Amino acid sequence: MAASESPERTARRVLRQADRATLATALAAGSETWPYASLVLVAFDTDAAPLLFLSDLAEHARNLKREARGSLLCDATAGLADPLTGARVTVLGEIAPVADERLLERYIARHPTAAAYRGFADFRLYRLAPRRAHLVAGFGRIHWIEAAALPPAAEAAAALAAAEPGILAHMNRDHADSVTLYAHRLLGLPGDGWRLTGVDPDGADLRRETVAARLEFAAPVGNADEVRREFVRLAALARGAAPEPLS
Repeated sequence: MAASESPERTARRVLRQADRATLATALAAGSETWPYASLVLVAFDTDAAPLLFLSDLAEHARNLKREARGSLLCDATAGLADPLTGARVTVLGEIAPVADERLLERYIARHPTAAAYRGFADFRLYRLAPRRAHLVAGFGRIHWIEAAALPPAAEAAAALAAAEPGILAHMNRDHADSVTLYAHRLLGLPGDGWRLTGVDPDGADLRRETVAARLEFAAPVGNADEVRREFVRLAALARGAAPEPLS
């Protein structure tokens, strides 16, 4: 976490970079209740609320039917010699099914293999409504973040939720070269065929075949025009040149 970056922004960065997480639910075992941890694939809404796509047959889904409270651990410790020096975030809240095609599309864009289960009667999309989040970002950098402080501005999240399909279609159709340039020059990722799969106030999601990546914005944006200006800036940064307009 940079000294100038808020704990809330750092927490959202860790969350949005994650494509998998550890889900903790309450398992009823006879007369006792035990914490039950499981691996899940995760995506995030524009407001940073976690999204899960779970089968009714899974133990964690059964647990959530009895007790909606749970927590989700995401970490950014991969590749570190000492993983405990890396950032991680635990989000606590209520986890409930949600019937929202926009959110399901966002989840499938993050995890294309989930499309195969879209029509299954026993699979449901869940949304975690955060109550609190706990960020550990290194020695002495430990913060509890309340629900109201965790997401970006509500107006920005709503504006980009509405504008996202148009932004993605435009960038992938008319500026595919810039998207690939972001991957090559800014993220150090090889290969052609990179596409934008999501955009939110904090950045954009990219994918090439089975590889997902995250492109962070310099500062949170609030609408489609600000997204456009940030993509122009990033393209110029990748080219090492002055910004040129994206039509």
